[in-house]
Amino acid sequence: MSSTPSLRDLYNPPLTQWAFVPPNNPTHPWTTRPAFDLPLRDPPSVNMPVLLRSLVASALLQYSSTAIAMPLEVGKLLLQIQWVPRDTIATPPETEEQVEEEEYLSDASNESESYFIEPGVGPSKYPAPKLVDDTGYVIRTSVVEDGTRPEYIIPVGCARSTWTMLNRLVSFQGEGWLAPWKGLLTTCIHDVLMFNIQPLVDSVLTSLFASSTRGFYKPPLWLPIMSHVITGFVLSPLDLVRTRLVAQSSIPRYKTYTGPLHALSEIISNEGGLRGVYFHPHLFIPTILDTGLRAFTHIVLPSLIAPHLGFGPHVAPDSHPIAWTVAEVLAGCFGLLITLPIETVRRRLQVQTRGTAKSLRTCMETRPVPYNGVVDVLWHILTEERSDLPIKRLRRRTAMAEREVTEEENESWLRNTGVGQLYRGIGIRLLAIMIFTMGALGGGEEVDSGWAEL
Repeated sequence: MSSTPSLRDLYNPPLTQWAFVPPNNPTHPWTTRPAFDLPLRDPPSVNMPVLLRSLVASALLQYSSTAIAMPLEVGKLLLQIQWVPRDTIATPPETEEQVEEEEYLSDASNESESYFIEPGVGPSKYPAPKLVDDTGYVIRTSVVEDGTRPEYIIPVGCARSTWTMLNRLVSFQGEGWLAPWKGLLTTCIHDVLMFNIQPLVDSVLTSLFASSTRGFYKPPLWLPIMSHVITGFVLSPLDLVRTRLVAQSSIPRYKTYTGPLHALSEIISNEGGLRGVYFHPHLFIPTILDTGLRAFTHIVLPSLIAPHLGFGPHVAPDSHPIAWTVAEVLAGCFGLLITLPIETVRRRLQVQTRGTAKSLRTCMETRPVPYNGVVDVLWHILTEERSDLPIKRLRRRTAMAEREVTEEENESWLRNTGVGQLYRGIGIRLLAIMIFTMGALGGGEEVDSGWAEL
C-alpha cells in the first residue's frame, strides 16, 4: 500500500501582511456638492403670435369646409320639412283666351246636349266666389292657389332632389344667392363642439367603467354610442337653432330670428326655458333616437356586416382594411333606411313652436296643424302626403281629359303614399358615402367620419 506525500513541508509564510490603507494622494477626491445639483432648463416659452395664427387658420379651415357642404344641408333640410298633401293637384290659372277656347269647343261638340240643359244650370264663364272670413280676407283652401299663397313660401311640390331645391331657393324672390348658407355660423360652432366634446365624453365614460372593461382588448361598443348620445343631447339647442334659422324666410319683414343668439334667447324665454329646450317630448325623444341610431349604424353595424362578407369571422380595420371599408359602406347604406325617417321626424318637430312663441314663418309649406309626437309625424306623413314630386302642371282643356289625367294620377302608387317624403335627401347621402369610399380605398390618411353628418 503506497503512502501519499505530505504537503506540510512545502508551505512558506507570506512575506508581507495584507493592508487596506487608502493612498495618500487620491486622484479623484470626494466633494461636498449635492447629488442633484444639475443645471435645469428653462420652461419653453409660448409664442403667442404663432399660437394665434394657428388658431385662426384652424378656424378658417373649419369654417370653409362647413361652408362647402352647407348648401347641400340646407336643400336637404327644406325638402324634409316640406308638407305635400295628397290632394294637391297643380293646375295653372286659366286666362280669358283659354276660357273662350274651351267654351267654343264645348259649344261645337255638345250642341245636341245643350237642348237638355236647363237655363242657368250650365257651366258658368266666371268661377265661383272665393270664401272669405269675418274680416274680409280670402280663406286659403288649397296649397297650390297662387292668389292665396303667402309671398314668402316657395310653391309646394316644385322640387324633388336637393339640387333642384337649391335652384328653386336661389331663384325664388326674397331668398337669393345667400340663402343656401343660412345658419352657417351655428352649424360650424355645432360641428366644432361635437368633434371636441365627444372624445372627451368617451374618455370620461371609459375611465368610469374601467373596472367593468378590464380584461377586454377593446371597451364595449355601447360606450362610444353613449358618448355620441350625451354629446348630441348637450348640443341639441344649437341643432334646434340651426333648423329654425334655415327654415325661416329670408325676407326681413317675415323673419322671426335675426341671428343665433336672438333665436336661442327667444326660444328659451317663450318655449319653456332650458328645461323645455332639453326635455320637451317633441325635442328630447327625437334627439335620443336620432343620435343613438346614427352612432349605432356607424360603430356597431359594420362589425355585424363584416363577418358575412366571406373574409372570415374576424375582420378588423387593421387586418382587412378593404373588407372593413366595404362593411362600412354597406352599413352606411342600410343605416340610411333607419336614420333618414327619424331625422325627418326630428326636423319637422323642431320647426314647430311651443308655449307662447309665435308660429315660424317658413320658406317652405309646412303642416298647418301641429304634430303630437314621433309616431304622429310618421303616421301623418304616410297617410296624408304624396311622394310623386315634382308635381307637374298640366293643362286640362276638356272634362274628358281632366278625368283621364285624374285616373292616371290615382294609378300611381307614389301618389297615394308618403314613403318618399321620409327619404328626401337620400341621393346626396349616398354621394357622400361614395366619396368616403373612394377616399378610404385610395390610401393616405384615415378618412374622417364626417360623411355621416351630411
